[in-house]
Amino acid sequence: MDFFKRLLEAIRTNWEKWSVVQRVILIGVVVAVLGAVVLTIGLSATPTRVAVLGVPFPDDQSFRAAIMRLDTEGIAYQTTEDRRLFVQDLKTAQFVRAILIRENLVPANVDPWSLFDIERWTITDFERNINVRRAITAQVTNHIKSLQDVDDATVVITMPEETLFTESQKPVTASVTITPKPGSDIATNRKKIEGIMKLVMFAVEGLKAENVVITDRAGNILNDFAGLENLDRLELARREMKVKRELEERYLAAIQQSLSGIYSPDRVRIVNIDISMETDKTTVSREEYFPITRRPDNPRTPFDDSEIVDNIRLSESNKDVTFQGSGFNPEGPPGQEGQTPPAYKDLEGLVGTYTDKSSTINYVVNRENSQIERGPYRIRRVTIGVALDGIWKKKYNENGEIILTNTGAIDREYIPLNDAEVAAAKSLIEPAVGFNRDRGDVVTVQHVQFDRTAQFEKEDAEYRAALQTQRTIFWIIIGLIALVVIFIIFRLIAQEMERRRRLREEELARQHQAMREAALRSAEEESSEVEMSVADRARLELQETVINMAREHPADVAQLIRTWLNED
Repeated sequence: MDFFKRLLEAIRTNWEKWSVVQRVILIGVVVAVLGAVVLTIGLSATPTRVAVLGVPFPDDQSFRAAIMRLDTEGIAYQTTEDRRLFVQDLKTAQFVRAILIRENLVPANVDPWSLFDIERWTITDFERNINVRRAITAQVTNHIKSLQDVDDATVVITMPEETLFTESQKPVTASVTITPKPGSDIATNRKKIEGIMKLVMFAVEGLKAENVVITDRAGNILNDFAGLENLDRLELARREMKVKRELEERYLAAIQQSLSGIYSPDRVRIVNIDISMETDKTTVSREEYFPITRRPDNPRTPFDDSEIVDNIRLSESNKDVTFQGSGFNPEGPPGQEGQTPPAYKDLEGLVGTYTDKSSTINYVVNRENSQIERGPYRIRRVTIGVALDGIWKKKYNENGEIILTNTGAIDREYIPLNDAEVAAAKSLIEPAVGFNRDRGDVVTVQHVQFDRTAQFEKEDAEYRAALQTQRTIFWIIIGLIALVVIFIIFRLIAQEMERRRRLREEELARQHQAMREAALRSAEEESSEVEMSVADRARLELQETVINMAREHPADVAQLIRTWLNED
């Protein structure tokens, strides 16, 4: 109480000292604090909204179906524009979720785990476990989808609650449904299915192989390896055939390469190639003995000064026993006959000699025990058959032209291979394929005349077509030359005729000019007093101009005269 009294007294004293502005600020702060407190209490008193699902409904149809179901139950709800559904408290929300799940009103494309995607101030252990399971499931699903042979995958992991007793503990289980990509062999490839199993087992703690089920979209169990034994054998056989085919292709390439420098590719035919293989996995145990090196060779000396022995004496035991004297046959108790057989009784009292000599020597030798494991495959036998063709040569005449037969075909000559050439080809093929006579390899090379009828007919047709084309081009050239010659001759004749015509015209023009000049001279001589008119004088000047032009440009004047004549 004293504290409040002192506080009020201090406020009253300061209030009297403060100005009007300071008093207004203090009143505003007090009003703001009181308003915030009242607003907080009011908001706390109003009921909070709880989302039914952590995500909005994906479509209007499912949203309307859920709303109609809530209207039937008489449950108050609120909706948003993005199709979210809210109720007044958590208990009502749990009841609504149960109804939607029971009535199958939760959309199929809504994640079942989204029921737990609700914002809260606190989180329970059950929800933490759910989140852990969701994270593991999502990660495993993403890993499986990232595989090249998987188009889509669905993973369901069940983690039971821990119990007190191990006997009553339920196991962790997982089911995987995959959709293989088109053309993938994951459904029949055991290694790939085992890889998916190990991926799931290593991601989930406590998961065992017998509790993992992998199926395809048709419901076929893919990790039932007991039923994949036949498929494994087929896969093994397929791989063996693939290795055999690769070896045969490699041998074919080696044969072609060895013979390509001598024979053209069309003269070599590999009739048969077969490689017998052993793919069984075998292990051979071997024990080997070798000498003991007591002193190694000194590399500084020019000779071998090493000391090698077959063995080394380890121990020796000798025995030498000699006995000489009479034998003694024991009898039974006094007064009773002994059990000595009659045959030995006859020897009693005889004197004999006994000698026992023996010697035991133990030697040490170098010994090595080893196990040899054969490779994944071993070639048991190689069989190869190769056919070689001879040489076809075309015949030519003295002029270097190809000789044709009566049918129009090219005349050819066949030169067969001799035994030496066949043997040389065989000697090239054998090292190329790793020939081994001890394992029964067979390499056969024979000279065979190939049937080249179709090839020769094609060559003959092409040659005849080339000849026909050559002849056609020749006659075309001759025709063109003839046309050019005729054109040149015609041109020369035309020019000569033109020259003669021009000369005649020039001669006529000279004659007319001479006649005119003679007439003028005669007129001047007669001293005609008749004066020339203006028209006559102009005509005379024009004639003189034409004469001068004809002298300077006779070709143009002749062309002009021809034009006048043609017009007339």
